[in-house]
Amino acid sequence: MQLTWYFDFISPFSYLHWQKVKALQADHDLTLVPIVFAAVLDACGQKGPAEIPGKREFTYRHVLWQARQEGVTLRFPPAHPFNPLAALRLAIAAGSTPEAVDSVFDWIWKQGRCGDSIEALAPLLAALDVPAEALQADATKAALRANTDAAIAAGVYGVPTLAFEDGQLFWGNDAHDFAVAVLRDPSVLADDDMQRASQLPVGLQRRR
Repeated sequence: MQLTWYFDFISPFSYLHWQKVKALQADHDLTLVPIVFAAVLDACGQKGPAEIPGKREFTYRHVLWQARQEGVTLRFPPAHPFNPLAALRLAIAAGSTPEAVDSVFDWIWKQGRCGDSIEALAPLLAALDVPAEALQADATKAALRANTDAAIAAGVYGVPTLAFEDGQLFWGNDAHDFAVAVLRDPSVLADDDMQRASQLPVGLQRRR
């Protein structure tokens, strides 16, 4: 099956999910799509977890706990949230290959390094053989905008999101087992309770 994975390097949950998503490449055609999480939030009229006091601190503790449970090394960069545009453009300029995505995630979330500027990412640019000017190129910026627009058009509302070719979306690191279960047996979504959940009427809407 064709799978599409939407992610942003600003998200530690994307880093954790990437450790699992990599394994799907053995049996599926996987397309990696760097997107701007902030633009997705704006399109959905939402704040990010790190923008809400209390939720920010809980989210950081939760992701650290998940990492420890999963045996994944996770070190926060010097500041968070940070501007991820340089890191996202680097991945795109490097072809959005698994190797490039792996390198950027490891730099920011395994090594705990700064990823918010071309200068901070200079060693990675050299390692991936990407000239600094490629991150400022109009084509690179346009590709990132196109990726983000495509994600919003597909209904993506958060990162990480794994999308199936039939349009099914699975959001979050903790939804991975659910996604794999559906990959193995699509009938998981076909029983009466699942169908009712997907068609449940809205009983109340808050005024904004």
